[in-house]
This record gives sequence, C-alpha cells and structure tokens, in this order.
Amino acid sequence: MPNVTESIVPGARALEANDRDLGLDFAKGVLITLVIVGHLIQYVVYRDEGFWESPCFKWIYMFHMPLFMAISGYLSWGALLRRPFTRAIGDRAMQLFLPMLFWYFLLKTAKLAVLSSSASEPGSVLQCLKDSAGTYWFIWAAFVSFLLVKILLIFNHRSPWILFVSVILVVLAPLTFSISPLIKYTFPFFCLGVSFAQSREWWTSITRSHKPFIIMFLSIAALVCFLAWGKDTYIYNNLAQVQDVQSAKNVVLMLLGSAAASAIMIVLVLQCWKVGRSNRVTRFITVKLGQSTLLLYLIQGAVFRLMDSIQYGELWDLTTRLAVAGILGGAIVAIALIIHWIVRDIPYLAQLVLGSPPRSARLKYQPADN
Repeated sequence: MPNVTESIVPGARALEANDRDLGLDFAKGVLITLVIVGHLIQYVVYRDEGFWESPCFKWIYMFHMPLFMAISGYLSWGALLRRPFTRAIGDRAMQLFLPMLFWYFLLKTAKLAVLSSSASEPGSVLQCLKDSAGTYWFIWAAFVSFLLVKILLIFNHRSPWILFVSVILVVLAPLTFSISPLIKYTFPFFCLGVSFAQSREWWTSITRSHKPFIIMFLSIAALVCFLAWGKDTYIYNNLAQVQDVQSAKNVVLMLLGSAAASAIMIVLVLQCWKVGRSNRVTRFITVKLGQSTLLLYLIQGAVFRLMDSIQYGELWDLTTRLAVAGILGGAIVAIALIIHWIVRDIPYLAQLVLGSPPRSARLKYQPADN
C-alpha cells in the first residue's frame, strides 16, 4: 500500500502506522457522500416517483453501492485469508451488527417519540429483523458476501474459478424475498474486489499494458448504459429476476452498466486523490469521511428511514427543497463527526457506536481489512 509523507498530508505519520491505503479512504469518503446525496434527492428534492428519472440520481446509483462493495471485498482479503473461520466471521459480525443494532434501537426510539403509539408498535423480533435489513441492507449484504466467500475459500484459497462459479449461482438464484435481490446484485462486486486483491499483480499487468484502450472501452460502455438505463434497470424494481427477454435485458444492463461505471469512477477518484491529496478538502474527505463511512451510513440510514415515516415538504418549492437538502446533508456529516470525536477513544463505546475498537487498541493491532 502506498505511503504518504507528513509533508504531503499532516497527520499522515499516524495513518502510515496503521498501514492504510489513503487513496481508498478518499474513494470511500466520496462514495458515502454520494450515498447521502442520493438519499437527499430521493427524500427531499423529490417527494414522488420522479427521482427515478433524475440524471444525477441515475448516475449515482449506477455505481455507488457496487463500487463500495468492491472496495469492501478488496479490503476484506486479509481477514478472509489469514484469520480462522470462526474468528473472521465473529470479528466481522461484531464490527457490523453491533453498531447497526445500536443505531436501529435509536431509530425505533425516535419513531416511538415522533409517531403515534398505534403506528409505531415495536412488532415481533422477526419484523424488527426485516425492518433493520431494509434500513441497513448494505450491512447485511456485506456480511453475507463475506461469509459466502470465506466458506468458499475453505475449499480453495487460490482458484479464481470458484469465485466466478459462485457469482453465477448467486445471481441466477430465484430469490426475491427481503433483501436477497440486493445481495444478488452486490455479491459479484464483492467477489471482484476479492479477486483483485487475490491476484493484484495479474490484474495490474493486464490493465497497465492496455490501459488507454480499456478506459476508452469502459467509458463508452458506461455512457451507453447510462443512456439506456431506466426505471426497470434499478435493482429495487427488477429484483434481479429473469422471467423473459425484457427482464433479462434489464438485469444484464444493470450489472454491465454498474461494472463499467464503477471501473471508470474508481480510476477517476484515485486520480483525483493523486492530484489533490495535499488539498484541504481532499484531506477532509479522506480522513474525516473516508474513515467514518460505517458511522455515516448508519446515521443517514436512521435519518432517512425516519423521514420516510412522516409527512413533510408537500408545499415546498424547488429552491426550498434544495436548501433543506443541503442543510440536512451538512447536519448528518456534522453530527457523525462530533459523535466520532466524542467516543473514538472510549473503550467498548467506540465499538458499540462506531464499529471499531478505541484508537489506542487499533495502534496495537491494525487488521489488514480496515
């Protein structure tokens, strides 16, 4: 992983001790920002079905979660390869589900306070699990992907074909309940990230020798897919079901478009990092946002799920909606950063709220997949 000197990025010496890839931290910061922007478009700028046709919404949703999952797979390779099965799964469950349950509990409490008791009854445990999966589907998808790949690697650590076959089987699985379509959609990208980490030198040699042609081809493919993308191309609407020729076209367009757009965006984002890594804004996105993506995802998920349960903004004009969106987005980031600053060094509370041990513990042991 690349090192960044203290003269380029203040405070980078501590980050080097953690052996972080700051370029990927910057990419994660950009992606979590786009997650928030996408939800602001959906919940504030549009209050009806119009967001499906928004070019900005379409652009964001073509790649933001697939690329996030690919980065997750890439960074998970160390834990997948080096840690025993039970420890790897246990650590990942604690990292993801403990803070998810904490923030979901806060969400349910807020709903009880805001809504009438008849509309906000807690319901059964099964209903709560279903609701938490809907609110934080990416957490569940990341864990299931990690679990499946870890099981596969028990049988073969090195063969790329086992990942390829698993992708085919998962994508073609006739599952439509709960968040299973979202898992089917993102699992191939997790495996792609794992494959890149597993065979990084091979991938690098291929892309280096044909880089201009590959970038041109992927750019054209991403543009064509963007123009052809419609409401039924989104995973939320097609559910990755192949029932006829048209549904097959939608699923193929979704996967190919997301792959092409993700590849182009990671190249652009990493190039922006290389060019502007000494910039204050770039440093803020890298250190403050990119290293707090789980917390930002959990907070924004709670905020937008709560907004989905209340009535607001029916009479707002576009200018008001844009202003509210900007204020709300800034507030989400500010609250997340304040919470991170308060609890990051408090034992156990940091793991409960942030999904990570205190900073002092991380300096003693920094897992390769962080």
